[in-house]
Amino acid sequence: MEINRRNFQGVLNILSFNRHFYVFGFLALLLILGSKFIYNWHNGLFWMVILAIIYGLLMPLFVSAYVYDLSGFYTFHWLKKMKIEDTNDKFNLNINAGFDETSFIIQSILPNSKLQVYDFYNAKQHTEPAIVRARKVSWFYPNTQKINSNSIPLIDNSVDTIFLLSAVHEIRLHDEKVQFLKECRRVCKPNGRIIMVEHLRDFPNFMAFTIGFTHFFSRETWKKAFDEAGFTTFNETKVTPFMSIFNCN
Repeated sequence: MEINRRNFQGVLNILSFNRHFYVFGFLALLLILGSKFIYNWHNGLFWMVILAIIYGLLMPLFVSAYVYDLSGFYTFHWLKKMKIEDTNDKFNLNINAGFDETSFIIQSILPNSKLQVYDFYNAKQHTEPAIVRARKVSWFYPNTQKINSNSIPLIDNSVDTIFLLSAVHEIRLHDEKVQFLKECRRVCKPNGRIIMVEHLRDFPNFMAFTIGFTHFFSRETWKKAFDEAGFTTFNETKVTPFMSIFNCN
């Protein structure tokens, strides 16, 4: 499959998947503007509230355009730099939460390795409206299989690399994250590794997404989950100030 992303597809995805946020935001903006004719707002406070709402609506789009559309993230230059061995005996997993924009790209970069794709989305547990909408437009890699987050249907020590690309934050409960990561560790070969990409609940992402940054988890939370799952290395690099790559084994 040829990989063709539309211009500013990342921003369009954010608008589409989070449209409820933008509907409520614009309604709030209209209500505040209308209230100026009813209440005697302090002028400085009024414009502070207006600018805060506009900032909250527009800044995520600017940052998303930078991260997803302009930084080269989806050319996967960051993965190519890792120089992952690509031979017929290598077996990799790409595990997602029901929205898959990456499997065909990984396969094109590692064409000789076997790639299996799993989807751990559970409608009862993973209830974010954005991921429900994203599933409707997701690419589906051949033979993608549904799994439970606490059970990967493979034998021990059978996988070389597991890709977790902007997916595991959809597992909201800490204990469920730990159990999922334990399964990832179980199926990895002794020299296998996890490559996870995530936004973090940190200052740059607060400035980018305001209260929306609570949808992500802090570096300390991820470190604790990987430690509890039995991983011994937890190395972080940045694609941009807003996106982290974790290389763990």
